[in-house]
Amino acid sequence: MMEYSMETTQSHKILCCQCGTLIESNPANMCVGCIRAHVDITEGIPKQSTVYFCRFCQRYLQPPSTWIQCSLESRELLALCLKRLKGLTKVHLVDAGFIWTEPHSKRIKVKLTVQKEVLNSTILQQQFTVEYVIHHQMCDECQRREAKDYWKAVCQVRQKTTHKKTFFYLEQLLIKHQAHSNAVKISDETNGLDFFFASKDDSRKLVDFLQSVVPCRYKTSQHLMSHDCHSNIYNYKYTFSVEIVPVCKDDVVCLPLKVAHSLGNIGQLLICTQITNTIHLIDPTTLQTASVQPDIYWKQPFHTICTQKQLIEYMVLDIEFIEQKSVKASSEKFKLADVWIVKSRDLGISDQQFHCRTHLGNIISPGDTILGFDINGSNVNNDDFYKLPARKLPDVILVKKYYGDKRKGRRKRNWKLKSLKKEMNTNTDWETNDMEYDNFLDDLEEDATYRQSVNIYKDPKFKENMDSTEDSGEQFPSIGLEEMLEDLCIDDDEDN
Repeated sequence: MMEYSMETTQSHKILCCQCGTLIESNPANMCVGCIRAHVDITEGIPKQSTVYFCRFCQRYLQPPSTWIQCSLESRELLALCLKRLKGLTKVHLVDAGFIWTEPHSKRIKVKLTVQKEVLNSTILQQQFTVEYVIHHQMCDECQRREAKDYWKAVCQVRQKTTHKKTFFYLEQLLIKHQAHSNAVKISDETNGLDFFFASKDDSRKLVDFLQSVVPCRYKTSQHLMSHDCHSNIYNYKYTFSVEIVPVCKDDVVCLPLKVAHSLGNIGQLLICTQITNTIHLIDPTTLQTASVQPDIYWKQPFHTICTQKQLIEYMVLDIEFIEQKSVKASSEKFKLADVWIVKSRDLGISDQQFHCRTHLGNIISPGDTILGFDINGSNVNNDDFYKLPARKLPDVILVKKYYGDKRKGRRKRNWKLKSLKKEMNTNTDWETNDMEYDNFLDDLEEDATYRQSVNIYKDPKFKENMDSTEDSGEQFPSIGLEEMLEDLCIDDDEDN
């Protein structure tokens, strides 16, 4: 059914030139019925059309090859339907809207109101309905996925370490910057992660992102899948192999002598304080800091001589601060001090004390427990370490303060982190994985600089347990509410 209306400005009446009916004067000198019989402004506009819908990814085809996500009766779907109509540019579109249909009918009806100038500047307005039939068609991405040929490029990220704390941190950076949004699958492997993409450019974008947040290098390779000799078309699968430097936060490293001289004659025994796109090191005996660029590291690599698993607990007996007068490069975050310590396991058994110089003078006091590297009692397999003179080797290198096991048994954390949806390796040791993840969360609580690049969300399921309040006055590191974000919870059963 079509409805017509005319816009006129004349007030006197005339006879219609076709049927003789008394009408108000208009430029066409015809009544509405005669104009309807002689003129159809919707001629050339199809009243039926087709839209293609992928049932697997719930997307509509926008010709020629773009698939977009649209909900029913949305503005995006209306724009898609209007673009499918040919001849709509010849008229002026006044209004468009959906007519309700059953969702299972596979029909979309759109009511259009158009205007056009006809017969001596007469403006004719007309309404009509266009019916769209939904046809199912599998998009290219879903077709490759169902054919087990869903990826064109893979980015393999690896790090040669005994733990996965670096990948826990990298996972939070990916979530914050949505660098993994184009990945069709993420797989958890023994020494890293695999990211699968439908195009080579998406994989290269991830490699560029990794180079901006962690010190790494990469190699590329390609594998020929098929070849059309008639059209000279080659089908390749690409692999980007990314290797992250095997140095992590709180690791003790021994620099080669040439590298130490090139960094301002810094000491060779250093502690890694932070990992960004460079390696940040500090000399615990002088507070001199240095940053090692990835290209310098790969030309003259140095290795870790002590990881966090090799640290020993020490009890601080006495501390004496040192005045700094002539230091080339010092950090305001640390404070130099001489400390006298004893092994916690030898308390009451042995009276052997150790004296060393540390950079943690601003956070420790007598009676605290601190983690350190026992050089005399360790077997270090490093050529640069053996070349050091004995007078330059301290008895102990103190790395970080230890807050004890009480913090793990106290109340549940009132914050949480999001995680990537990835396929886990069948050989994963879940007990070790959970322990390493808890250690990563402890590091976030202890170091405010470390968590600056991480989105921390409030946990709506957190309920404070009054019985878990510590009786002692010891202060444990925690994250304040001002550093947390509100999480959008759509499903109560979904943790992330």
